[in-house]
Amino acid sequence: MNLAFKLIGDNVRDNWKQLLLFGLLFALLFQLFMLLALVFRFQGLPNYVTFYNWPGNVITIVQSTPSWVDIWPIVSEEWLVEIGRMNYDYGIGISEWSLNVVPYRLLVLTIMGALVALCLRLSKSDSCQVSGQEDSAVQRGGAFAALGGGTVLVAITNATMSWVVCCATPSWVVGLAMLGLGVSTSLALESMGLGLSLGGFTLLLLAVFLLALKKTKTNQTPLEAAHA
Repeated sequence: MNLAFKLIGDNVRDNWKQLLLFGLLFALLFQLFMLLALVFRFQGLPNYVTFYNWPGNVITIVQSTPSWVDIWPIVSEEWLVEIGRMNYDYGIGISEWSLNVVPYRLLVLTIMGALVALCLRLSKSDSCQVSGQEDSAVQRGGAFAALGGGTVLVAITNATMSWVVCCATPSWVVGLAMLGLGVSTSLALESMGLGLSLGGFTLLLLAVFLLALKKTKTNQTPLEAAHA
């Protein structure tokens, strides 16, 4: 077990730049995926883009919020960019749907992407392998099941799409409503987002550990494996 933790630490230390880059790329591609999902779902291209002064808004929040306990929840919901489709049939217009780029969500998705990259790196086979390890396939299968489940949970609970039918509030449950789940049911699930996201990260960390454990056993010599 200690070897597994050491292997994880060595991989993070030696490859942190690649892991971070992969995580950031994943976060950005997920924004593109959400935008394309909105376009295909509502059969219309976005017709407006709004940029927000995120650093200035954060400074204002910090200066005007008396309690530090309240600062982070407010800052975590601040938008950086809004891309959507405006319907001008009613007065000055109403946003029918939009994608909201939120820096905090980008950070969460970047960390998730880095963990996925770490899992992929740990899953690479080595030339030196020990035959006859019956639990190897089970560990690998369990690790990838945890990886897939964790990725889905974290990604879906950090989606930031809004739809006028869902009160135009950017939330992860908008995706559920778009897939056909009842709007009232989707909104009722909104409070579960944090718990599901933390559960997803737990599964991702479990996948990292299982893959590292498998790799340390794979790299053992037959004599070491016999005494393990």
